[in-house]
Amino acid sequence: MSKTKAAGTSRLGRDSSAQRLGVKIFGGEKVRAGMIIIRQRGAKYLPGSNVKVGSDDTIYAAKDGAVFFSSKTKKSFNGTKKTSTVVNVK
Repeated sequence: MSKTKAAGTSRLGRDSSAQRLGVKIFGGEKVRAGMIIIRQRGAKYLPGSNVKVGSDDTIYAAKDGAVFFSSKTKKSFNGTKKTSTVVNVK
């Protein structure tokens, strides 16, 4: 006798839906207060002026204006330097 059924069931086939992360509004585009600019996991992009961070690291606009990105050099605890992208609304 066989242990498994003849038709054969698959233990695969379970797949979660995508999280839809990433930049939603790009540089130069206009935003209203409360609009989501970036959905992210962790602090890949840092908040700048007129921008706030949600509990899931989502960056959103605090004021109306246009989005622009700038870069900032940060020094790590072990002395290495890293360039990070900062999101601003002007």
